[in-house]
Amino acid sequence: MPKPFSLQAVLDLMQNRSDEATQRLARLIASERDAQGKLRMLEEYRDDYSERFRKAVQGGLRQPEWRNYQEFLKRLDEAIKQQLQAVHQQQSHTASGQAEWRQQRKRLQAFDALFERHRASEAKLEGRQEQKAQDEWAARRKHDKEDGE
Repeated sequence: MPKPFSLQAVLDLMQNRSDEATQRLARLIASERDAQGKLRMLEEYRDDYSERFRKAVQGGLRQPEWRNYQEFLKRLDEAIKQQLQAVHQQQSHTASGQAEWRQQRKRLQAFDALFERHRASEAKLEGRQEQKAQDEWAARRKHDKEDGE
């Protein structure tokens, strides 16, 4: 019977940590996509509003309307600037999450390699024991035959 892997508890822990890092990374990627989606939405809205402003100018605008358009465009630009910062921050978090995920995966692979070596060693040992048992059985059988003659 093969010996149990002495580092099985550590291997299990590394597997759990790797799984957790994978889940965290998935959440970070989703958050980054959301932030980028919000940025695109703001940029598209600003483009649409700028086009409306341009058309309104062509149709003739009074000073208060002009000021309202300009003020709103200014607010949109500020919102875009803030959202762009949020996207950059989220990209940084995602990059950190990827680095952590790679590190956890590397550790897990190291323990997986140890486990595979252990398994191969145990299989080799078991094969030798089976061969020895067969050789002993064959020798006994030969000996019993010789005694019987």
